[in-house]
Amino acid sequence: MTDHVRHAVRELLPVFAARARQVDESGHVPRRTIDELRSAGVLAMLQPGRYGGAEGDPVEFYRIVREISGVCGSTGWLTAVLGVHLWHLALFDQRAQDEVWAADSSVLVSSAYAPTGQLVPVDGGYELTGHWKFSSGCDHPSWALLGGLLFGAAGRPVDFMTALVPGADYSIHDVWDVVGMRGTASNGITVDRAFVPEHRVVRNYETAQLRGPGQKVNTGPLYRLPFATIFTYAVTVPIVGIVAGCYESYLGEMRERVRLSLGGGRFAEDPFAQVAVARAASEVDAATLQLERNLGDLWDLARAGAELPTWMRLRSRRDQVRAGERSLEAIDLLFKTAGGNSLSRGNPIERAWRDAHAGSAHVANEPERALALYGRGALGLPVEDNLV
Repeated sequence: MTDHVRHAVRELLPVFAARARQVDESGHVPRRTIDELRSAGVLAMLQPGRYGGAEGDPVEFYRIVREISGVCGSTGWLTAVLGVHLWHLALFDQRAQDEVWAADSSVLVSSAYAPTGQLVPVDGGYELTGHWKFSSGCDHPSWALLGGLLFGAAGRPVDFMTALVPGADYSIHDVWDVVGMRGTASNGITVDRAFVPEHRVVRNYETAQLRGPGQKVNTGPLYRLPFATIFTYAVTVPIVGIVAGCYESYLGEMRERVRLSLGGGRFAEDPFAQVAVARAASEVDAATLQLERNLGDLWDLARAGAELPTWMRLRSRRDQVRAGERSLEAIDLLFKTAGGNSLSRGNPIERAWRDAHAGSAHVANEPERALALYGRGALGLPVEDNLV
């Protein structure tokens, strides 16, 4: 199955590359691209087999995400997050999964996990109200996963939860006008006193503890992996892919360039440029190798039915944020050494530089918090965080 998806995606890569500039300028990934991703099977790679998905290898999924991101950052980002949301839905109660997929297994889901919503208990479920600033690609899916705080009888928040909400219960606001990742169309979502039945809500604490109602029916190893790893990879792997693709574009552009200043001569003969190329390549390789090692190790343990140790989950989170940092270091080197040619609007180096920096602004890519968690664990202190 994975070979089929990889082959189908690689045939689409030149198409996505040809659309990349228009995606950036228009501010959205076109519907035909989403349809092509669906047809290729990549969006369903982490979807349960019982609902028509591949329920496949997450390492392979993220390899394909990296390739797509290398030709169009926005398309790669949407591939990652839309694919991961189908994995997350598999952790919900079977009734929620049936509501989304029973009639159409190709239905997609967006997200806005920030806990800006308010959940108030009512008979049979909750009443949800809130506004979420960013939901990537929310124009394409017909459901959304929305973060919210559960308020108790005293009017104080008592829990952090995620609610599954149909498109009929929320409105989308076109507010995405940014410097990078422009095509993700990460627009705002508003919900006003929508009823959410109890089976369409999960506690984030239980998800972090690898427990959830969906695991009673989706018993495969894919759904025993940590949310903190699977989701955070969705907002870091595209950045690594963007920079890897930029690196290849850079080499193709700079190999034959002749400088008209600084004494002239071929750019490729400049030892300082050679060092910059080596450093950038090493950063991308280090990011890729650590990401694949960590996810692969967790995947092997899950398939063996073994416990996923906290130290390994912390290491995965550590290396995930470092992958983002390494990618930015690499692309900054490439952007700087490309000189004035990297400044023209819309060229692959300039667009990749904007996209990588924009993607790094996601809260899950903030390094200090994740690195501090790793440090606490390494020093023998208790670690309690839903993103581990």
